[in-house]
Amino acid sequence: MSRFCNNPKRSHERAIKRILRYLRGTRNNGIIIQSTSPQLFDCYVDADFCGLWNKDNSCEPNSVRSRKGYVIIFCGTPLLWCSKLQTEGALSTVEAEYIALSQSMRDLLATQQLLKELQEIFNLPKSESPTTTSTIFEDNAGALELARCPKMRPRTKHIGVVYHHFRDHVKNGNVNIQSISTSDQIVDMFTKPLPEGKFLRLRKFMIGW
Repeated sequence: MSRFCNNPKRSHERAIKRILRYLRGTRNNGIIIQSTSPQLFDCYVDADFCGLWNKDNSCEPNSVRSRKGYVIIFCGTPLLWCSKLQTEGALSTVEAEYIALSQSMRDLLATQQLLKELQEIFNLPKSESPTTTSTIFEDNAGALELARCPKMRPRTKHIGVVYHHFRDHVKNGNVNIQSISTSDQIVDMFTKPLPEGKFLRLRKFMIGW
């Protein structure tokens, strides 16, 4: 909603009230890291290619931007998440998904490094240390192929080198990228409006309530 602070409309007022009703209705719920949960370090990534096109003012530059969403989960609990418009204009769904994958990897690798440093500081034995090998869940086959293949494709060779920075981590096994069904992609709620039933199902899968 902060995008419309300079020119709010009645629809934004209704949206703010809806957000406040949701927060009031869930004020007794929270995020708890369960010590009994598997110590896995996962990341779910998704993007909505030009999701605002023809839903808002088609002459607005932001209407052609894709929205990225990702969440980093540790011990079955959300640790870091993001939902925002991409600053770059993607030319295809594959490109929008790949940019989201690359940008989520920056936060993931930084969090991995922080976890390793904490293990060294507290001198944790390997048997008690959480794994720092991460699994990335992506539902776009083209983005998966592009992330795993070191070669440039004719239709994707224009993508800047800045987005290929994580390929070495995939190659050496530090990051494992897996395919996931779109229906099970929990960050779908970060990129587009969802029916109530699907939203509640994905929310329960992500935070347990």
